[in-house]
Amino acid sequence: MNCISSLNVCILLLCAACGAPASESFVPEDPMSYRIDYQVSADRRDGKIGVTLKLSQASALLREMTMRPDSRISNLEADGTLQINDDSVSWRPPATGGTIRWDVDVAHRRNGDGYDAWLGMHWGLFRAEDIIPRAATRTLKGSRSETWLTLDLPSGWSAVTQYFKSNGAIRIDNPQRRFDQPSGWMVIGNLGVRRDKIAGTRVAVAGPVDSGVRRMDTLALLNWTLPELARVVPRMPRRLTIVSAGDPMWRGGLSAPQSLYVHAERPLISENATSTLLHEVMHLTLAQSAVEGYDWIVEGLAEYYSLELLRRSGTISESRYALATADLADWANSAVTLCGKSSTGATTALAVGVFSALDAEIRNRSDGSANLDDVVRELLLTGDNVDLSMLNDIVTQLTGSKSDVLHIDELPGCRNIAIADRET
Repeated sequence: MNCISSLNVCILLLCAACGAPASESFVPEDPMSYRIDYQVSADRRDGKIGVTLKLSQASALLREMTMRPDSRISNLEADGTLQINDDSVSWRPPATGGTIRWDVDVAHRRNGDGYDAWLGMHWGLFRAEDIIPRAATRTLKGSRSETWLTLDLPSGWSAVTQYFKSNGAIRIDNPQRRFDQPSGWMVIGNLGVRRDKIAGTRVAVAGPVDSGVRRMDTLALLNWTLPELARVVPRMPRRLTIVSAGDPMWRGGLSAPQSLYVHAERPLISENATSTLLHEVMHLTLAQSAVEGYDWIVEGLAEYYSLELLRRSGTISESRYALATADLADWANSAVTLCGKSSTGATTALAVGVFSALDAEIRNRSDGSANLDDVVRELLLTGDNVDLSMLNDIVTQLTGSKSDVLHIDELPGCRNIAIADRET
């Protein structure tokens, strides 16, 4: 049964025959746990993914789930009550469980350019979030999910996800959340995969065969640089999954939980000595978001440390590092502002210069006992979205005085952001 209205609210009362009844064998023994089984099937002929969510519970622990799917999702069906609005879908399952299913047209262009999600005849590459919309739940207080993911793929296909398992059901367990959903990048198809353990992190590099994915080159670069990153951050990610493919994918890099995507034709180290791969590794490791207007902080840190890792590991020489920072300084001259909604390439280049100057200031004022690494460690401990005030507080704590480098009048556009924050 379908509901295709985007203007009217549709309430569907569907019989239990629409989905198989919850099997008692799947109900968790813990009376405060309910089981969620995501069953994902790929149809490479029409580029669609079918997703079935099966809920098994002894009593009404999960009472309502609300998703905000995009236009790629269609053919929603469910047991119980399904309410479809303009921008949300709410499901009230039967007390002992039931199913809800949908289809996804996977292909999605990024900014009108290449695809950041794709499914074709030979392979597919997308984020779990592309096929499973993020959901909010209304549950009995104290209850939590036991979540599993199963992939039903065409013959000869395999899968690589951030969960490091491709056969059978994959357990999805995030201790920070009561309702677990699959997340991160995944690649499916006829794949080539290389794995290693580097600086305590289990690394997998995967992509379709015959796509030009440089799996061993990538592992080599990470073997040089991840040990240096481990000296900066207090705790490295347990897993790092790198997925890659060629056209028609978007020619850049994007990070997600414990996983990242980079186009197969992106150089591991560019001619200007920057690295898209290491930039995204830094995003993944720092896992830091910015308060609106301060995107330059997270982008600048990622770019600054991607260069630092290359220098500290000896992957590039000191003279090459100096040339790279000089190139970024030239690029920064075209930046109109630092604070803004999102950080452009020129803005990020300007931010690298700010962090380089900040590192020198901290070293000078602390007589060499502290540096920018200490700022990064403190940011990771906060767990909050970062802004200029937080950055200033950490530097003041380390040096005993306010930073001149971070004075708001030295940061183009940031005073306007601060004024807007006060007005709201």
